[in-house]
Amino acid sequence: MITALFDYPKAAAFGRVVPKTRIYEHAGASTALKDLFVTQVDQIVWKFKLAPETINLAATRAVSEIQVFGISLRTNKLDEEVLRAIDRAIPFPLIFELTWSGKRKVIAAFKRPSEADSAKWVVSEYFATDWTPDDAPRQPLPVALNLGGLYDAILTAMMPVAKAAAEDIQTRVARMEAIRAKTREVDRIKTRLACEKQFNKRVAINAELRVARQELERLATGEPVSAKASE
Repeated sequence: MITALFDYPKAAAFGRVVPKTRIYEHAGASTALKDLFVTQVDQIVWKFKLAPETINLAATRAVSEIQVFGISLRTNKLDEEVLRAIDRAIPFPLIFELTWSGKRKVIAAFKRPSEADSAKWVVSEYFATDWTPDDAPRQPLPVALNLGGLYDAILTAMMPVAKAAAEDIQTRVARMEAIRAKTREVDRIKTRLACEKQFNKRVAINAELRVARQELERLATGEPVSAKASE
């Protein structure tokens, strides 16, 4: 089970409620997005600020601080557009802890400054842990040399596939996204196979499925992926 629940230092505690209206203003929220906030989100709390002055780790160019946001939910479903709106509004890497009905889960995207425009952020797909009891024990923070290394370790703890040798965080995230895309492709091929009745077409679809599964296996074992999140 993937948990990635960490015991953040008391010195990093922030504990400030974030008004939804602040998110709307900074994210340019549409009426539909505001409705998602109203129906799905109870409260947003800025729980921890992981920064050089709070956890004694040096900043890096890409990671000057890491913010941990707690979101209490009205339902067990949270649309990712809500998280993307918060990520757009807050110009730092974010870790979200969701709570609902006595349970908790952690979710985050890899967030980095754009290489084309350092004032903009590139946000990957989201990675999430399993739901665990709200009082489940927390792990010590990963050992890291700086905030960039800490962010890398926190995100890696949410990923279902082991880190490959000499794989940096950006390459690892690209591989996780490629695994998801290839998994969806395998599922689509399996659906086509289940619906096809003609023998010769089933043979061709089976061959296609075999290739897709082999590619998925190569991705899972850490073969390099060249694709990166678009700018």
